Amino acid sequence: MTTTLQGKTIAILAADGVEEVELVSPRDAVQGAGATTHLISLEAGEIQSMKGDLEPQGKYAVDKTIDQVSVDDYDGLLLPGGTVNPDKLRLSPQAMQFVRAMYDAGKPIGAICHGPWSLSETGVAQGLRLTSWPSLKHELTLAGAQWVDEEVVTDRGVVTSRNPDDLPAFNRKIIEEFAEGDHSARRQ
Repeated sequence: MTTTLQGKTIAILAADGVEEVELVSPRDAVQGAGATTHLISLEAGEIQSMKGDLEPQGKYAVDKTIDQVSVDDYDGLLLPGGTVNPDKLRLSPQAMQFVRAMYDAGKPIGAICHGPWSLSETGVAQGLRLTSWPSLKHELTLAGAQWVDEEVVTDRGVVTSRNPDDLPAFNRKIIEEFAEGDHSARRQ
């Protein structure tokens, strides 16, 4: 893979219950393309990843807590899924303010599986064409999104995918969008 993301820093916002493969695969892809990543969470220490909601997997060291970060420090945002992870994040006003601020600053965002919950919670979903795990269809539609059942969807620098089977396409597309950089003009 080329180093198209050399010099870029990507924020990965996640909490306990994150789907391990949706954290690790995109992280490794953007790092393989030359980016630095920071795992940002609600508390310092480690987060517990899962396979589904029932099988604990690895623990991952948190690089920064949500109160230690600024939108200006990052070139893009990754929102992995798992059902527990985004549900915890949605209860944090600071985490949701960070997601919204990243969007408003024109930063590319990648959200997979249940990760788009943060997009509905923050109002980012309004007017976007998105996909997600099927159970989010109703909520995303109520939030003003046009929900579609496709492997990977990109609209105004927001990349979404449905599930871990979509990771190869998702990873390719987030690298492309992160490499493009500022999407402010597309979000006006």
